[in-house]
Amino acid sequence: MFPKGIEMKRNKYTSKNPFTFEISLKLILLAVFIFLTTAPAFAGSAEAPAIPIPALQIGLVPADSPQDVALSLQILALMTILSLAPAILLMLTSFTRVVIVLGFVQRAIGLQQTPPHQIVTGLALFLTLFIMMPTWSNIYDNALGPYLAGNINSSQAWEGTIKPVRDFMFRYTRQEELSLMVSASKMEQPANPDEIPTRVLIPAFMLSELKTAFQMGIIIFIPFIVVDMIVSSVLLSMGMMMLPPMMISLPFKIILFVMADGWNLVVLSILKSFANVP
Repeated sequence: MFPKGIEMKRNKYTSKNPFTFEISLKLILLAVFIFLTTAPAFAGSAEAPAIPIPALQIGLVPADSPQDVALSLQILALMTILSLAPAILLMLTSFTRVVIVLGFVQRAIGLQQTPPHQIVTGLALFLTLFIMMPTWSNIYDNALGPYLAGNINSSQAWEGTIKPVRDFMFRYTRQEELSLMVSASKMEQPANPDEIPTRVLIPAFMLSELKTAFQMGIIIFIPFIVVDMIVSSVLLSMGMMMLPPMMISLPFKIILFVMADGWNLVVLSILKSFANVP
């Protein structure tokens, strides 16, 4: 029926194929049989009742007493304070000065990623905990502890909390920055520190911390700048103008910092800059 050439090609193709036509037909029939036998089971499972999905509802219900409203407001205020805790830690503690000074050390040596920023921030955080421990102990003894015991009310607890913090900020706030913020707020000249509101004291304290941290950073930078100048002068005198001075000065700065016990000196300087640390 077929031409000779076509029949030869067909025989050649079927000889290489391991499955004959009869085997393929049997496989197709077997697949159809399996499908017909398992289809009712799948249909039954599809008709099974679905698992109910829980719904979340948020609403307002009437309070049974004024105490319920006060408790809800206290919970809301607590959540707000917890969300602002990082900002409070940055603004009202010694964290600003510590982290800036440690950042100056890292950049003065020339190590941009060593130690990592997470390590520097963690060290600054624990140094802040150490420095602020007397203040926080005072807060716990005079405000938080009595409030949890039920001996004082919330307003008295707030006064016992804010007073040690204000004393800490007043101790390290410069007169220039405090006068700047008082004049910027257009308030009358206060007769004593108690008349200065906290909203004026906080930015004055942060400006003072920034100024102190930059002064300490400049002092840290000077020895490393001297090392860079010496290495640059030596390379220039030797005619090695194509060699980057930072590549040669970096090992010398690291050796100088390690031999001088630099981390201990920097941390000790930070702690001594706060008079309330023994």
